[in-house]
Amino acid sequence: MKTQKVWFVTGASRGLGLEIVKAALAAGDYVVATVRKQAEQLTTSLEHHSNLLVTLLDVTNPAQVTEAVQAALARFGQIDVLVNNAGYGFLGAFEEASEAEMHRQFDTNVFGLIRVTQAVLPHMRQRRSGHIINVSSLFGYQASVPGFGLYGASKFAVEGITEGLALEVSALGIRVTALAPGLFSTDFLAADSYVQSATVLEAYAATVGGTRAAAGHIHGNQPGDPAKLAAVVRQLVDSPEPPVHLPVGKDAVASLRGKIATLQAEVAAWESVAVSTDRAAQPAV
Repeated sequence: MKTQKVWFVTGASRGLGLEIVKAALAAGDYVVATVRKQAEQLTTSLEHHSNLLVTLLDVTNPAQVTEAVQAALARFGQIDVLVNNAGYGFLGAFEEASEAEMHRQFDTNVFGLIRVTQAVLPHMRQRRSGHIINVSSLFGYQASVPGFGLYGASKFAVEGITEGLALEVSALGIRVTALAPGLFSTDFLAADSYVQSATVLEAYAATVGGTRAAAGHIHGNQPGDPAKLAAVVRQLVDSPEPPVHLPVGKDAVASLRGKIATLQAEVAAWESVAVSTDRAAQPAV
């Protein structure tokens, strides 16, 4: 007999977060769906489902993080699956990005994820059970598109946080997975869903400029089906041995394999230099 789980999903208003919420509800599970605004709108769109709690949560607001987790526990008594999905994309060359723009990117995509995870962990640790899914990106493996380097850097951080956390909590019965989607048909590349740098330098017209021009054309033509990704997530949480890293989508798998091949080639080319740094052997006395 299937045991009902309680999910806590951030960034649930649309896109992958919304599809994950729908899939969990369809499976008969309970869901806490968090949104930055218009909670009633999401509740209505999901037909006031009896297994659903929609609550406001801006992951950059520590007080709201605490309140949302407390509301989840008050309503359902436990949290079995945490999906750290809240985040946004930033498009701009490294030199174009202001310090404030970089801070906002990392405060949401990295520190927001940390805040929510730290708020949920004591509960999971006490129950010695739980699965934390951190939504990364194919750009978290390889900075392959000019202009998304800083966004990718935030997702590289997510991959590293996931690896380190998985080592720390595995003995406590808690599993951690970095889920790295490729390009899926969501609003990620819609004009109102990602942020572009306020400064645009002509020097980067041939690189980042090309990405800016292409983003609008790619939107709506991404190959991935969000509902199928949500089905993968459901399969993931039911697995007794979930992976620490899971690329999802042909492009994400190709990105990971490409990164591995690049690293292997670079290490092979420089190996003789890289291993030449040991201290010289001391003569026997």
